[in-house]
Amino acid sequence: MRTYSVKTPSWLPRFFPKELIWKIPVVDNTIYLTFDDGPNPIATPFVLDVLKQFDVKATFFCIGKNIEAHPEIYQRILDENHVVGNHTYQHYNGWKTNNHQYLKSIFKTQQLIEHKLFRPPYGRIKISQAKKLVERGWKIIMWDVLSGDFDTTLDSTTCINNVLSNIEQGSIIVFHDSEKAFPRMKEALPDVVAYCKEQGFKMAPLPTNTIKQVS
Repeated sequence: MRTYSVKTPSWLPRFFPKELIWKIPVVDNTIYLTFDDGPNPIATPFVLDVLKQFDVKATFFCIGKNIEAHPEIYQRILDENHVVGNHTYQHYNGWKTNNHQYLKSIFKTQQLIEHKLFRPPYGRIKISQAKKLVERGWKIIMWDVLSGDFDTTLDSTTCINNVLSNIEQGSIIVFHDSEKAFPRMKEALPDVVAYCKEQGFKMAPLPTNTIKQVS
């Protein structure tokens, strides 16, 4: 039984800290592809190949221990001019982790990352944790559309439909460059990118400076 929303409902952000960013206000057809949980030696090179094929830039929210385990893949992300964000060092669930341990994990990862973009694993972060990050100049990025590629009960066609039936200008879309998601992501991502290009969407990395929340 699914316990998550593919399309973030308009009321959901009200139950989270107001500083969290779910969508980007734009006046054109820009959308934002994001990938969580890499670098991974199986999934990330595939993602990079697809993005290169379609001349698309994206944002990768990387786990610190994976950066250290696969520095050559991480360097390729940077060399190909994608944006990197922080996804903690150990993929911590903020609701189940005390503030000191959670923030320490983020700051440890930040030694490897230039920009202060952060996505909480599982989308779970305490108000107190978010406040401390925002006070230090961080942008906390959530999402507008989940592909569902992490869900082993789905097939790739469903993941494609999850994205294509819900995107709109300013959408932040989540895929995963992880081994778990790879069977669905490898089929869904090329079709999603091709369709978005055909429909005139511009796929861009998240801005790394000022990001305003959608009101």
